[in-house]
Amino acid sequence: MNVWDAIYNKRAIRAFRDAPLPDDVVERILEAGRVAQSSRNEQPWDFIAVRDRERLRQLAASGYYPFVAQSGLTVVITTPPMDVDKPLNFAMYLFDVGQAAANMQLAAQELGVGSGLGRVFKGDVARELLAYPADKEATMLIAFGYPESDDMLTRKGEPNRRPFDDVVHYETW
Repeated sequence: MNVWDAIYNKRAIRAFRDAPLPDDVVERILEAGRVAQSSRNEQPWDFIAVRDRERLRQLAASGYYPFVAQSGLTVVITTPPMDVDKPLNFAMYLFDVGQAAANMQLAAQELGVGSGLGRVFKGDVARELLAYPADKEATMLIAFGYPESDDMLTRKGEPNRRPFDDVVHYETW
């Protein structure tokens, strides 16, 4: 699959088959996140790869994302605590984490694996479940798995997005 096809066809998947992901697929997805670019090459992320079915169920309860329990893999992205008093650092961490997440999702798309984003809302529950250190926080999660239906990985028709000319402004607004 070429990059444009992966970008164009990528959709949020929130219904997965009960099927494990092979180790080589999991490693490819994680490697795609690891090699993402980041501001000043800080690489502010760590990934917790969760595959155990019971742990996935418990992790789903730490947010509002029941599809996590169905996934073959959920990656919890942790970062140092975000300092909102330093807006540039805060913005760059979010941007960097987004790039790592996008890399993982596009790698998954190429491998026939769907993905859906989520946020950890109950950090204390997630921390107890995943045992990440006190100097980290769970920033986001991405559930991966084989979609309930194979046709979910291919977009049907034009995406429901604002028109190009409404979004793009050359030189000035």
